[in-house]
Amino acid sequence: MSFINDKDSDNYTTNKIGWEIIKDYIPKDKKIYAPFYCDGKQKQYFTEMGYDIIHEDKDFFKYYNKIEFDIIVDNPPFSKMKEICNKLKEIDKPFIITAFSKVILLKWFQKLFKDDLQIIIPFKRPTFTHLTNPKPNYTPPFSVMYYCYKMKLKKDLIFI
Repeated sequence: MSFINDKDSDNYTTNKIGWEIIKDYIPKDKKIYAPFYCDGKQKQYFTEMGYDIIHEDKDFFKYYNKIEFDIIVDNPPFSKMKEICNKLKEIDKPFIITAFSKVILLKWFQKLFKDDLQIIIPFKRPTFTHLTNPKPNYTPPFSVMYYCYKMKLKKDLIFI
């Protein structure tokens, strides 16, 4: 989804290192869909790491059912988190999304994913780059975690 004109605070893309630290938890034999475009660099990052990825500047809510994919891996716009999570649950395919740590405390999130949720918590905060802000490698003032749904990881809570 091209959301760059919606809310400026959503215009952050996860830097490559943020994806590299969880690559051992992303299956190489699955087709990845990364629907939240921002600057489009995620396709380059994942291709360089050896993944087959779909990452196009298209509206997630209108496009997801027109393509074939196995899992979703992305950094969704935080201001649309509830709407996106409701759609992810409806799609019911495995996913890994980055989100701020307090998402786990939100009642709507708990109700949606209480049965099949796993979390990867990095010791070092991932960095992000804003689409228009010249400061690269921004670290947010809050913790970010990787929320995993139906990924069948060996543990439900993983510290990396």
